Amino acid sequence: MTAPGPLRHLAICIAAFLLSGCASTETGPGYYWQSVTGHLQLMRAARPVQDWIDDPQTSPGLRERLELAQRIRIFASEALALPDNASYRRYADLGRRAAVYNVVATGEFSLTLKTWCFPVAGCVGYRGYYEEGAARRFAATLPAGLDVLVYPVPAYSTLGWLNWLGGDPLLNTFIAYPEGELARLIFHELAHQVLYVKDDTVFNESFATAVERLGGQQWLQRHASDRAREEYRHFDGRRQAFRALTLEVRQQLSRVFSEPGLDDDARRAAKAEVMERFRADYLRLRESWGGHPGYDAWVARANNASFAAQAAYNELVPGFEALFMASGGDFRRFYEAARNLARQPRLERHATLHRLAGGDTQALVQLP
Repeated sequence: MTAPGPLRHLAICIAAFLLSGCASTETGPGYYWQSVTGHLQLMRAARPVQDWIDDPQTSPGLRERLELAQRIRIFASEALALPDNASYRRYADLGRRAAVYNVVATGEFSLTLKTWCFPVAGCVGYRGYYEEGAARRFAATLPAGLDVLVYPVPAYSTLGWLNWLGGDPLLNTFIAYPEGELARLIFHELAHQVLYVKDDTVFNESFATAVERLGGQQWLQRHASDRAREEYRHFDGRRQAFRALTLEVRQQLSRVFSEPGLDDDARRAAKAEVMERFRADYLRLRESWGGHPGYDAWVARANNASFAAQAAYNELVPGFEALFMASGGDFRRFYEAARNLARQPRLERHATLHRLAGGDTQALVQLP
């Protein structure tokens, strides 16, 4: 069914809110306009996957990836109980390397993301732009002294609110990912359609990351070829090693920022020393990978905002993984337990997940 004009306009605006970060006194009509028009352009570029597969102009490589993506999409609903809807059944080539470009920022001596707030989606720690230049222009307007980062994002979720318009499409920005990573991305974005909590980016992203890891593991075990599993083993091994390194750096920075008795100059010098060691440690790690350059760009632009944004995707994942195990490894039960957890106040639900990660199963008794 096609929604009437006013509802269509409202839904598009809601989608813009979701992908763009949050509105505030810093946000003018131009920002909303780029959000609405950018999303509409993306939707217009999308065609049903089968149309691309049947098109003789489609390259064999792309056709194979689209067929794989559809098998992953079916698995997502049948095996992981993720929504069975219009999302990821269309494909668009945007002609650029990212779906959107996010701007994130922290204080000079902080690992807490600055947030922007909207009436619909709540407050999140980023602002999204469809044009990289627009993202960089906004970043340049932020107060001096902040650590600011602009980074590419391959996909975003409209939380299922626009499935009546065709849903979230597959994109050229991620379709060529290794098989295991392609599966994880689709599972992650669909997980946002299962559960979204206003004003809690860390909870939302950690939940979706847990679903992608659990689901990705099952996909690889059940359906991937030996070659795909081996490719992913190398890919994920590098990621795990890099994640361990950046976690250590976050902990070092946190100690520097919380150390009593340091004046700003001393804190600034200690921060620079941590970052210098980080880059040296990364070069040694990179050498152990045979010179693989996959994280070079991340390291080159790394600052507080980089580490804070990364933490949002991982901080509560161990707790969600423990909740999945406590749910008997059943995805439907896991989603219901996560929804119950989401009804707790923010600090309480975070504390519960940390307790679960530490092996405290009594934390489950407290869930509504």
